[in-house]
Amino acid sequence: MSIEARCVRIREAGGPEVLELGTTEVRDPGPGEVRVAVAAAGLNRADTLQRRGFYPAPAGYPDDIPGLELAGTVESVGHGVTTFAPGDRVMAIIGGAGMATHAVLHERELLPVPADLSLEEAAAIPEVFLTAFDALFVQGGLRMGETLLMHAVASGVGTAALQLAHAVGARVVGTSRSAEKLERCTDLGLDHAVNTAEGTFADALKALGGADLIVDTIGAKYLAENLGAVKTKGRIVVLGLMGGREGEIPLGLLLRKRVSLIGSVLRARPLEEKATLAQRFIAEALPLFGEGKLAPVIDEVLPMSAIGDAHARMERNETFGKLVLRWE
Repeated sequence: MSIEARCVRIREAGGPEVLELGTTEVRDPGPGEVRVAVAAAGLNRADTLQRRGFYPAPAGYPDDIPGLELAGTVESVGHGVTTFAPGDRVMAIIGGAGMATHAVLHERELLPVPADLSLEEAAAIPEVFLTAFDALFVQGGLRMGETLLMHAVASGVGTAALQLAHAVGARVVGTSRSAEKLERCTDLGLDHAVNTAEGTFADALKALGGADLIVDTIGAKYLAENLGAVKTKGRIVVLGLMGGREGEIPLGLLLRKRVSLIGSVLRARPLEEKATLAQRFIAEALPLFGEGKLAPVIDEVLPMSAIGDAHARMERNETFGKLVLRWE
């Protein structure tokens, strides 16, 4: 059996005007699965790319319903579920269709919502904090006393990475093209701000001794300069391609510095990898929300009916932190 759910639909590839509210069928949970009544969902760059036809959903998810993260309450559980029960507050990343009033996920993908957070606040956590946690510690091996260079530090992933890095005693250098956003990141604890609208960033990093780890959401535009900014035996984790998909790399410098260049994406990973990451995040990072060391950074919470306006704002780079859309 299934239920009819409200959802955001992409009518066709195009601008924010192609987004509309519609309905979809959501099935009952199977063995080990949970159906969540979704209260709110966070907006991500991948949603805008999917709307434009540049980032199709992985197999098993509809191309015309966006949404990569959600928060809500457990509505029903399938056979064998032991971790969650109806009424529990949960949040999760999802391969697609997160912007619907209901969603089915495996119980091991779900994270409990910290007691002091609202569901709207929780909706701003999964995608950016799990992405940052994976990039910093699972892929990048960040350790106490090291220096992190976080590109686009004012983004959702950037502000999450800033907090996570500080939680383990790392120094954080952040880049942005906005002086205002860098100032707001400094208020969050950013150690060194680099305004890339005023020039390059490699010289600033060299003056600071270089970066042990660079987390890059820009891609080709920053590829060669990243190699100039990273330390010998440093690591570069590439998460996004906002600055281009193809670029030249000085391989001689890569070899001399013995740099590890790592590409990473969460959305298309198999269930077991996502579940393993979620369980590690629950054990190592989730308690830090209750201790006040981590907090979602939210630009604004909007009704789901304002989804087109939210996409337009994100594409104009007007946001600081996350935009969250709530169901009413």
